[in-house]
Amino acid sequence: MPKFTGSRRLLAAAGLAAIVLTATACGPGDDDSTDAAATAAATAAAPAGSGASAPGAAGAAGGGRLVAADSPTLGAIVTDGSGRTLYRFDKDTSKPSASTCVDACAAKWPPVPAQEKVDVTGVESALVGTVTRPDGSKQLTLNGWPLYRFAGDTAAGQTNGQGVGGTWFASTPEGKKAQAAAGGAATGQASAPAPSASKPQTGGYPNGY
Repeated sequence: MPKFTGSRRLLAAAGLAAIVLTATACGPGDDDSTDAAATAAATAAAPAGSGASAPGAAGAAGGGRLVAADSPTLGAIVTDGSGRTLYRFDKDTSKPSASTCVDACAAKWPPVPAQEKVDVTGVESALVGTVTRPDGSKQLTLNGWPLYRFAGDTAAGQTNGQGVGGTWFASTPEGKKAQAAAGGAATGQASAPAPSASKPQTGGYPNGY
């Protein structure tokens, strides 16, 4: 059996130590750091990859839905997914679609934002569209008419915006102006005479809104 001199023993010990250090460096700790780095990279990349689906997610959360409903005073009207009545404005146009309700008007009559997907019940999907508003945002349309909610409606089923200013009317499932049913009220609160051309019903709002 060969005998190691003092220098050879030192060299052998140094080699063994190097092997141990190499094994430790390649052990579980390094795998953990690699996994952590990969996870961080995936997390950082996630927002960029999910950006395309963000509008759809927002639309689902916002309840992009049009529903044909029966109003006891107006007959067939259109509501959103929460049962809130949707309106059209006579000062807008449908061919081409254009919205003229902005600023103070839009505060009282919030435009219905366009969604990537709109579910319909009792409404023809072919009549549903969008229009670009003056501020660049997208608004939902029905048969070309921009749709709005009314700030004066505080619960589902209310139609307090009907006839306001002689220019605001609940929308029918065809996008037309809803009319008071025979013997019914012109608004969702109390019976009132139909607005005339000489004395428009302002409902407390100037400038026809």
